[in-house]
Amino acid sequence: MARAFVFPGQGAQTIGMGKALADAYPSAKAVFDEVDEALGEKLSSLIWEGEQDELTLTQNAQPALMATSLAALRALEAEGVTIDAASFVAGHSLGEYSALAAAGAISVADTARLLRTRGEAMQKAVPVGVGAMAALLGLTFDRVAEIADKAAEGTGKVCQAANDNDPSQVVISGDKDAVQHAIELAQEAGAKRAVMLPVSAPFHCALMEPAARVMAEALQNVDINRPAVPLVANVLAHEVSDPATIRSLLVDQVTGSVRWRESVQWMSSNGVTEVWEIGAGKALSGMIRRIDRAIACTAVGTPDDVKKAVEGL
Repeated sequence: MARAFVFPGQGAQTIGMGKALADAYPSAKAVFDEVDEALGEKLSSLIWEGEQDELTLTQNAQPALMATSLAALRALEAEGVTIDAASFVAGHSLGEYSALAAAGAISVADTARLLRTRGEAMQKAVPVGVGAMAALLGLTFDRVAEIADKAAEGTGKVCQAANDNDPSQVVISGDKDAVQHAIELAQEAGAKRAVMLPVSAPFHCALMEPAARVMAEALQNVDINRPAVPLVANVLAHEVSDPATIRSLLVDQVTGSVRWRESVQWMSSNGVTEVWEIGAGKALSGMIRRIDRAIACTAVGTPDDVKKAVEGL
């Protein structure tokens, strides 16, 4: 029996997240203070008292979600549960950075700065309105990948299967007209639903190549240590601990697919029977239940959640 700690990605952000943790645990508040100092601004004020639209901006949402996840982890530590309680860590897209910070591979301050750089670079890579993402429900990943290829075929446009979230949901990303064409093809192929997502850029596709170059340079200037527990990497869907490999994978991740379904299956096949979702929301828990019902999921995002999780050990 093994446990994994997993960390949410963009979309989980809400105004007020992490505030109760910061109020209840000095070590959780210290995370937000550290992130504020690293960024040279009061991101915590935006997180707790700002406008949802501003928090949702990619360059804000990414470090904000990381800060909330690490605050939840510090609360767990204050109750006696350390990262060693997990056999693996994993995160969805930006959550991979939270996972690495949680496992001590990258400092919280460096992670905050990297995520601010990542968010800005992803936003700048493609002009607003040129790219798009869409969720396709009810088709397999392989079928969606075929549809994406067909939608882009002969057009010079990009359309790729970006997020393999769970057996019922695959997200595509690319040029807006190619993504819209893929939606039509998916509906013809029997998709239960096909909806455009309210995102500001087409993440995890070849259009993000400029952002990948920015991250390659930024990551060269950051110390990466061996994580205290192995990372199940998005682009590999299996464990990795070597710092040089992690550095390379974080660059590949910008344009590569998030292989979440396969990552969860890999963890399950390697003994994971319990997953704690550390941070904002419960989106990953929902995906994990659809991937493998045998895995027990616990969301840890509030002081009450922390107490319940610790009591359940």
